[in-house]
Amino acid sequence: MTTSEKYIRRCFELALNGLGNVAPNPLVGCVIVNNGNIIGEGFHRKYGDSHAEVNAINSVVNKNLLKESELYVNLEPCCHYGKTPPCTELIIKNKIPKVFISNVDPFYKVNCSGISTLKANGVEVTTEVLKQEGQNLNKRFFTFHNYKRPYIILKWAQSIDGFIDKERSNSNYKPTWITNENLKILVHKWRTEEQAIMIGKRTALLDNPFLTARLYDGHNPTRLIIDPEADLKIGLNIFNSDANTLIFNNVISSKKNNLQYIKLDFQQNVNHQICDHLYNNNIQSVIIEGGSFLLNSFIDNNIWDEARIFIGNKYFGNGVIAPHIKQDAENIYSYNEDKLIIIKNKHISNDN
Repeated sequence: MTTSEKYIRRCFELALNGLGNVAPNPLVGCVIVNNGNIIGEGFHRKYGDSHAEVNAINSVVNKNLLKESELYVNLEPCCHYGKTPPCTELIIKNKIPKVFISNVDPFYKVNCSGISTLKANGVEVTTEVLKQEGQNLNKRFFTFHNYKRPYIILKWAQSIDGFIDKERSNSNYKPTWITNENLKILVHKWRTEEQAIMIGKRTALLDNPFLTARLYDGHNPTRLIIDPEADLKIGLNIFNSDANTLIFNNVISSKKNNLQYIKLDFQQNVNHQICDHLYNNNIQSVIIEGGSFLLNSFIDNNIWDEARIFIGNKYFGNGVIAPHIKQDAENIYSYNEDKLIIIKNKHISNDN
């Protein structure tokens, strides 16, 4: 491992502290090094707050050391005025002579302009340090800007014989929990890390879920519900005040308090329309939790990036067949008798 890789990896570690709090901004960590010693660190903590570079520079006790130090950051410093001033200005003002960067920022207001600004002011800039790892860290941010849609995670649990649910005709038949109860906490942790969570109408009716992160400390994602006729009853848990809720339908457009109805054309591709709406509203990531029809529709349209599939140690014999993805697992984790399979989409279409 080179010296620059060592410090960029530290930037990755710092950046992850912002997961679930900075979107739609990227995850960014920054390290300042003087003569082989770290003298400052920082990360972007919350959307709208100061950026990683600012926090790192502010953490340096002796500011005189900055003019003979190196700054490491996993994403290109911004050069435009947004919710905060440009980070490039602060780097130049403090006469930091060398900057090491993992990734160029794909956002059009930055995209190489930050690097050009630094170089034009005499800063020596090195880029593409652990480039692939940096892109993976900010997979949501890069997908959003490169594909003009959210990063989409498919999540379901299936029995060992390949069923996602038993056949149920109405909500009197409660869902059968497939994996061990402790995995609910992991699922709720995932919810705090994404901006939105989506289900179809049948899942809303049969399971009556809350779709919140009540078992883990963090924010509740925006709830997305597919309800073509807009006739789901307001008494369902998804209509409570715990989180913003969007109802995609073919009937009405309206908004009241935390509830918004979004009218779509269900004669056209609904998934594309949803992705367009979410992109236009700065929602960078969605976790889709069911049901089978909705999950399969995103698989069939090849609009997904990652699948998280639990396989429980239960046999159903029959029921609702689980979705199937014809790609190999990237990782497999064991949780007692249950397994978690992670699949990354290696064949993403640009035509979304």
